Amino acid sequence: MTTQASTAEQPMNSSMRWVRWANLAFMLYVLLVAVSVVSSGFKLSVGEQAKTLFEFASHPIAGLMIGLVATSLIQSSSTVTSIIVGLVAGGLPVETAIPMVMGANMGTTLTNTLVSLGHARCKDEFRRAFASATIHDFFNLLAVAIFLPLEMMFGLLDKISTWLVSPMMGTANMDMGGMNFMKVLTGPGVNLIKGPLAGFGTMGGVFMILIGIGLIFVSITAMGKLMRSLMVGRAREILKSAIGRGPIHGIASGTVVTVLVQSSSTTTSLMVPLVGTGVLKVRDVYPFTLGANIGTCITALLAATAVSGEYAVFALQIALVHLAFNLLATVLIYGVPFLRELPLKGAFYLGEIGTKSKAAVAGYIALVFVVIPGSILALTA
Repeated sequence: MTTQASTAEQPMNSSMRWVRWANLAFMLYVLLVAVSVVSSGFKLSVGEQAKTLFEFASHPIAGLMIGLVATSLIQSSSTVTSIIVGLVAGGLPVETAIPMVMGANMGTTLTNTLVSLGHARCKDEFRRAFASATIHDFFNLLAVAIFLPLEMMFGLLDKISTWLVSPMMGTANMDMGGMNFMKVLTGPGVNLIKGPLAGFGTMGGVFMILIGIGLIFVSITAMGKLMRSLMVGRAREILKSAIGRGPIHGIASGTVVTVLVQSSSTTTSLMVPLVGTGVLKVRDVYPFTLGANIGTCITALLAATAVSGEYAVFALQIALVHLAFNLLATVLIYGVPFLRELPLKGAFYLGEIGTKSKAAVAGYIALVFVVIPGSILALTA
């Protein structure tokens, strides 16, 4: 009887996995359509006035804060960077979008910081958990402190990403005509939304942007859940075999697990209770966190493949900016011993303060994710 039951159960499990894979493929299609919808809606609503509309974000610091606040609210850097790809595809200048991408990297660190509060009852656990969570904060803050001034002075990431996309384009004017198969693939989905709204002019474009953003949010959330249900066992095996085996293994495993679960917030949050309970050390999960930063870039790169038209190259470019920023930050900061220790020291220091005063923890979260960004946006506006 037991053998018969388990035999009957196996095909059901197998068929369920196939259904989940099919749903994942559908959600990926929805993501690609959604990015194209945001792009089309942006063009329809603002046309040639795109630069005027984003004048408030033209200052790099303001753009940085917009990315930080948006990601803190949505709690998904993948969602925000996909939206940014769609806006660039609609005409948002790449130089305006680069600080937004950096800000999205900073905003995503709020999730694991909040997760660490679950260990607040035990001082030792909380010290370790809070340090594990805030190492992500300090690394991304240090990365921005290094690369934002370089970008403002020399256009470093702009130049690197331009160099990266140039060989992918068939002609000197960087036309992405060769990638128009994506337009054929996503066209029916885009037209289904665009058709009824195109006649409403600017308001129709605004509705398309809102619908597109909503679909991006839904599709990425669904993809994350599906990937976790399909890959959770495999991700755990990678985790167990890689953590503590050296920085290269840690970075590689963090990248792979984040690509599998489609969320750096999930990946880094998974580490917090393990460090809090003493299973892992803060220093062990540090490289894993850097890998999570790199792995989360896959979503924006996927989103960029959905774009066609005159701004398609720039959509791909901003996705590559995200990847280049995280790769360069990892190589530079983790590769230089002095810089490598700074996020660790900052995290350990904050962990000690957090155990002494919970008000300091609340103040830190409010200051970094609400007060400073809000104040800067108010001043630059």
